Amino acid sequence: MPDYLDDLRLAHVLADAADAVTMDRFKALDLKVETKPDMTPVSEADKAAEELIRGQLQRARPRDAVLGEEYGIEGSGPRRWVIDPIDGTKNYVRGVPVWATLISLMEAGEGGFHPVVGVVSAPALSRRWWAARNHGAFTGRNLTAASRIHVSGVGKLADASFAYSSLSGWEEQRRLGGFLELTRQVWRTRAYGDFWPYMMVAEGAVDMCAEPELSLWDMAANAIIITEAGGSFTGLDGQPGPHSGNAAASNGLLHDELLGYLNPRG
Repeated sequence: MPDYLDDLRLAHVLADAADAVTMDRFKALDLKVETKPDMTPVSEADKAAEELIRGQLQRARPRDAVLGEEYGIEGSGPRRWVIDPIDGTKNYVRGVPVWATLISLMEAGEGGFHPVVGVVSAPALSRRWWAARNHGAFTGRNLTAASRIHVSGVGKLADASFAYSSLSGWEEQRRLGGFLELTRQVWRTRAYGDFWPYMMVAEGAVDMCAEPELSLWDMAANAIIITEAGGSFTGLDGQPGPHSGNAAASNGLLHDELLGYLNPRG
């Protein structure tokens, strides 16, 4: 059985390099921002960080494929690195520090590709989280200065904290009614957004979170970190992993109830 620790160390090196690029341009007055065809923003820092990561992977893992938000898929084979150079670009371009570089290694297996390594690095928050299959999930400054993390033990909705990104996506997918009903049943709700609520689920600070529309690069790293922390990560359809185009994450104890509220009822 592979232990993936060499890949995890490489992912940290990649994240260090990306952090240097993204922090150098964060809050820069001359930051260049464009609008992509899907009407979402992309900054010069997004592109530079992904180019840097791809270049390092080409040297360190030339046989592996790479899928990134800005430049698509390159290569083929049973191993695929999945990159979101800046998750939270809208925050980044406005000077809000809640953004991160997401790096995951996915490996082909039964039923398709599955994340086996994940690193989420949020340098403006001075935080980083990571996991490798069968090695647990951690947070800290680096591999040698780390604390293991685990999801919460909250088992009742009335005691639970639920995080989300926004209301508009739930309304567009006609899931708003169930979403609002869920918010009435829980102890607390907060709209943290992007990668952050998933990391708080993994840490046990939040008990569940969900988003109605996502891409693979938004989810792959989050999925392995949450599951290695003892939680559940599925699509809204209940399928495990990051392939459903949306996400529901929890401490596991509340997962069935979470899905029940977020799926339209007849």
